[in-house]
Amino acid sequence: MSTIDFSKKISFARPHPYGSNLQRAFESDRGRIINSAPIRRLQQKTQVFPLERNSAVRSRLTHSMEVQQVGRFIVHTIYDQLDESQKQQYGLSDLERAIESLVEIACLMHDMGNPPFGHCGEDAINRWFTQNLTELKPMSGLMTKLPIALIEPIIHELCHFDGNAQAIRLVHSLHRFNLTYSQAAAVLKYTRPATETKQDVPACKSYLTKKVGYYATESRYVEDMMRELEMEKYCRHPLSYIMEAADDISYCMADLEDAVEKRILSLEALTGHLKSTYQTLEPQNRPIKKNQTFDELLDWVYNDAQVDEISKTHKFFIKLRVVMVHPLVNHAAKQFTDHIGTVFTGEFNRALIEDNSQFHAITQTFKQVAINHVFNAPEVETLELQGYKIIGGLLDQYRPLLDLPLDDFKKIVDGDGRYFPVERRLFNKLSGKHVAAYSLALKEEMTAESTALWEFYLRCRLLQDYISGMTDQFAFDEYKSLMVSG
Repeated sequence: MSTIDFSKKISFARPHPYGSNLQRAFESDRGRIINSAPIRRLQQKTQVFPLERNSAVRSRLTHSMEVQQVGRFIVHTIYDQLDESQKQQYGLSDLERAIESLVEIACLMHDMGNPPFGHCGEDAINRWFTQNLTELKPMSGLMTKLPIALIEPIIHELCHFDGNAQAIRLVHSLHRFNLTYSQAAAVLKYTRPATETKQDVPACKSYLTKKVGYYATESRYVEDMMRELEMEKYCRHPLSYIMEAADDISYCMADLEDAVEKRILSLEALTGHLKSTYQTLEPQNRPIKKNQTFDELLDWVYNDAQVDEISKTHKFFIKLRVVMVHPLVNHAAKQFTDHIGTVFTGEFNRALIEDNSQFHAITQTFKQVAINHVFNAPEVETLELQGYKIIGGLLDQYRPLLDLPLDDFKKIVDGDGRYFPVERRLFNKLSGKHVAAYSLALKEEMTAESTALWEFYLRCRLLQDYISGMTDQFAFDEYKSLMVSG
């Protein structure tokens, strides 16, 4: 095994270099992200309940802030679990503050690329492109002229939009944050290029590549990042494991609290579902904390909440987080330190908490109860169907831009769209930043061999950028305004 030296992974290097102070570099990254429009938009993007008016129910922003806190907690616990000689051996002695900052901001950024309406928004984009891409006039023409081996990777990518890959695109191509490579790498959850299928990667990297990680437009940037941070192909940055664990710990309980807040579940029903589900997943009933079992801890939480004079629900979830988050964080940190060699190289082929322990059973219990008793609630399913309808409807409305031949679309981009009044008006609604990114990528990458294919790929990416950047409410309002019949 190669020497573990975290100083090789924690670097102030960035695409456009400046400065040489590590902490100042990460403080600069923090300022760029916290003050950015993609982070502000998270306050109006779905966590579970789209178009939610109750401000006590989580948005993507409030969820990300909770993930941020758990990420800090995991970093501190890792440092508590290592003695001074180990910290020195692994090159960690003077990096706690830097790692804490990197993990915090990675946690804040982790959902930045998600489209409106959460995961059903991703599904809606992919469903629309799967059904329509090859029938769009430019693509159907290209399929008769170019080798299928050249076209297939592009089709695969455009039909696999993913919020994780979109976050990397936002960082580099759309907003040009010029983050340190370490900060961006901590968000790179999956490492498979979107032009490749799952079958293209070795089985030993199956978890690391289960979803697409980045698009063709960011491939050169990711290659530079991996070279700078000594990351091998299909391998992660070690801090991305902490960001992922913080997310897993946070959302599995948060979704249930929101369901109780919205009266989809009562505390009594929730407690019963948690007990029965955990018993199925963990029949050995191994202790969780101070030799107490899951049921014993849950009974203590429930009974203590019943005597609260202000809010039983509030007390219940405060206590639940106290008794569950601490052991989960300790376990995630121990998994990090126990497997520090493969975590450091990014070859550890699972999430930190996804083992056969009772702690994994806890997170699985919370997730399973949410799947069985929250996500399939009529209110949630109706809202998700509305999300599908809105995203699909918007793409239908903007389809004329994708049906135009290259020369005609170029005229609109250049401001000469008098012969295409509908398409011109649709184009004028697009974000100026997204259009500028399209034009720049076209200028930087286009070659004579594949000009038309690259342009059409970027045009599809332009539309995905625009739709995915919308908030829930903006998408809903845009859909209503475009669907009005004359």
